[in-house]
Amino acid sequence: MSENVINLHKATDPPADGAAPTVLTVVPDPAPARPVPLWVRSGRTLKSAVTHETTRATVRAAARHGLYTLNGGRIVARRAWDGRTGSRYERMIRAAEAAGNLEAAQEWEERLQRFRAARHHRRMDLLHSPVDAAKGVGVGAGMSIGVLVALGVVMALNTGEVRDVVTPLSATVDFIATLIRIVQVVWGPALSIGPFLALLALWSVGRKQHAAPNWALPANVRSGEGEPITPSIVVKALRDLGVPALARAIKEMGDAGASMLGPIRIAGCGVEVDVTLPSGVSTNEVQAKRRKLAENLSRHEHEVFITIPQAARTVRLWVADSGALDEPIGPSPLVTDETMTADYTKGKAPWGQDLRGDAAALSLYQRHLLITGLSNQGKTVALRSLALWLSLDRSVQFLMGDLKGVGDWKMFDGLADTLIQGPTDEHVIQVTEMVEGAVDEMNRRIQAPPGTTFPPLIVLVDEAQVAFMCPAKGTGKDKRPYGGSKADSRYFMAVRKIHNQGRAVNVLMWQGTQDPTNENLPKLVREGAHTRASLALGTESQARMALGDKAVDGGAAPNLLRPGLDRGTLVVASDGISIPAGQSSITVRTHYVDDDAAEAITDRAKALRDGVTTLHAVDHSPEHDPLADIAAAIGDAPRVRTKDVLTRLAARNATAYGEWSFLNLKRALDDADASPYKSDGVMCVARDRVLRALTNRDGEGSASAE
Repeated sequence: MSENVINLHKATDPPADGAAPTVLTVVPDPAPARPVPLWVRSGRTLKSAVTHETTRATVRAAARHGLYTLNGGRIVARRAWDGRTGSRYERMIRAAEAAGNLEAAQEWEERLQRFRAARHHRRMDLLHSPVDAAKGVGVGAGMSIGVLVALGVVMALNTGEVRDVVTPLSATVDFIATLIRIVQVVWGPALSIGPFLALLALWSVGRKQHAAPNWALPANVRSGEGEPITPSIVVKALRDLGVPALARAIKEMGDAGASMLGPIRIAGCGVEVDVTLPSGVSTNEVQAKRRKLAENLSRHEHEVFITIPQAARTVRLWVADSGALDEPIGPSPLVTDETMTADYTKGKAPWGQDLRGDAAALSLYQRHLLITGLSNQGKTVALRSLALWLSLDRSVQFLMGDLKGVGDWKMFDGLADTLIQGPTDEHVIQVTEMVEGAVDEMNRRIQAPPGTTFPPLIVLVDEAQVAFMCPAKGTGKDKRPYGGSKADSRYFMAVRKIHNQGRAVNVLMWQGTQDPTNENLPKLVREGAHTRASLALGTESQARMALGDKAVDGGAAPNLLRPGLDRGTLVVASDGISIPAGQSSITVRTHYVDDDAAEAITDRAKALRDGVTTLHAVDHSPEHDPLADIAAAIGDAPRVRTKDVLTRLAARNATAYGEWSFLNLKRALDDADASPYKSDGVMCVARDRVLRALTNRDGEGSASAE
């Protein structure tokens, strides 16, 4: 058997012929991989564990809750420090000085002085309090022992046992001993649990204030904070607004897009920036995109306001800090400052704060007023706070009609000359006649000699839409309707007359209405008001009715306020309030003054006056002349008994004389020097005396007229 030899060596020479031997090449196995060092594997495992989302969430939670407790302690300490020292006032003074508001700085300085004086008074009282407390404890202990012994004596007398004298005293001692044992038992656990409860309280304060870095807060809270407003964010928000010409211009500008922006300034609880739009872009195109712009800035629509300043082709953006507009603004100075007074001519009513956080004050001097909005948005409170301030001027007179009639204005009883409350047609008739009476007073003032000054007369009607929509008509020959918006409407025409001429003689018309339409708020009436303010409304057309086209075209948008959430926030168009240059309106967050605080303010206002008798209905009774009526009751008889005169007077005019007594009759005759006298033992009234008194009175009247 032949064997094939396999050469395991590579031939160096090629074979001579075509038959080549079979060559088997053996390839060695690759070298085994080097083992990964333990420290590398440990590092990878550690990195994976550290970067895992569960670990991150755990670290964030631990840091968050730890910082809640730590920063909660800082917040509580800061509050305690502010409460015990004047640091809060000093901060406000420094802020006012930095803003150049010297009046506010002076006001805060005065408050600081009052705080220091009150604190000094309390500290001086502490010098005497230990002695007073010791005396009080001694007297109290002695009286208590005496009462217990007296009770024991009564018990001993009742039972006949002498030892019962000390029974109440010993029972009291046993009760005190029991309390001491209870405290001894509870004291140890209380000392153990107390620190944990204190830490829990600090944690709760920190949690409510979100007192932790943004990275440690929960995702839903972090997303609600909103991004800080920077030039790049504003430019990007404008670029993505959906206005083609604006987007093209910003892309062409490149990095220079921020040149459109003015400086970003801190303005109250937000920031403000002026944007000069490129050529080809109109301001109303940006205004129409308010919601999209707000979302591009990571804000809600109600947190971005767009107004038109004086500069051409410029919009002014005010962007609130996220959630800042949902925070309360604090109490009204009318409530906190019990020494505040009012000045109708030169003063301004503290109404609230603007979006910058500055105090918003409204001048009421010779300005008719209209406030409107949807129902239950704070209209009555906003209107009432102005009347409350003005009531602190003792010269101001009020005629008030509340056509809601639920007691919102009851605190003005004893302050207003007339106060009519109720929603019925009869109440509308009363209010209409009240306004017509103010028209008569206005005409009397107009006819006075030039230069005559008159006290302010405020004619206030709340829920005035009830009057405009009233279907009642007059009786008798006068069939004119009380409501409506035509020339025969009594309420409409009375308001128009006051709007036309009342301002010159300090007769002013204030009205509050809700849900305005052309029917319940006629155009001529709403345009006759110098100060127009609106709370949240439903549509832009209603906003134009409330504030006028100029204000809405300039950026006023009460229809974008949130009903219910923005209660008390209103948009004001008036020359009586400070409005930034170039703007036609301003948004004000009004102070809330509740009924109890309003009662306290009107009590102060009533103390300034000598006493006002408030009428709750307009007097329809005809004018009467007691002396002339007495003469008519006597007739041709030379004398008539006083009893018969009273009977005849009541028959002539039961409303005026139905409750007259002999004293009323005697007083009227004594004043006219025609006193009754006795004849045959009966009191009588002489016809000659009454006629002579009438002649003398009429003669004096003619002489004085000449």
